Amino acid sequence: MSRPLTPPALTVLRMLCDGPMHPYEMQQRIRVRHFDEAVKITPGSLYHTVDRLTGAGLIEPLETSREGRRPERTVYAVTTAGRDAAHNRLAELFAKPTEEFPTLGTALAFANLLPPDEVARLLRSRTVALEALLAAARTVYEALRKNGLERYKLLDQELTIARVRAELEHVRALADDIESGQVTWTESEATRETP
Repeated sequence: MSRPLTPPALTVLRMLCDGPMHPYEMQQRIRVRHFDEAVKITPGSLYHTVDRLTGAGLIEPLETSREGRRPERTVYAVTTAGRDAAHNRLAELFAKPTEEFPTLGTALAFANLLPPDEVARLLRSRTVALEALLAAARTVYEALRKNGLERYKLLDQELTIARVRAELEHVRALADDIESGQVTWTESEATRETP
């Protein structure tokens, strides 16, 4: 593959490293293992990814079968090239930070298009949603650990918890600063162009 492996491609390769399976089984295991909380992957994107990886020689079909009136199911296996590609991409993802563009960053960049009091109010509303997300993420994490899931299988969950906690702290502090007048802007600043 000339392009770097996408998160869905890594997910498919990860599934097939456990052994050959068909896409429907991958989809079920992704849900059970909560990989869908770390990677946005729909059934359509899963099948598209399987086709791309097959075309690139990173996975290969082993057999196709049909049970009754059900559609044909093709079982795939990861190739040596697929394992190598996954290893290389994961090493790159661990070693090199990449620029990500979260939507909150977009909103903050253009905050001055709204009045400061409205931004503070909206940030307070966001804190409530973030508190709920954080509580839910912690509950899921603790339940999975209590059920014996090894910590290494929950590292993405730990990152989610840390990320939501950091965003919550930042949003609270920013709302405080806007409400106290430490951060402010005027309507004319919102419409004025800057060089």
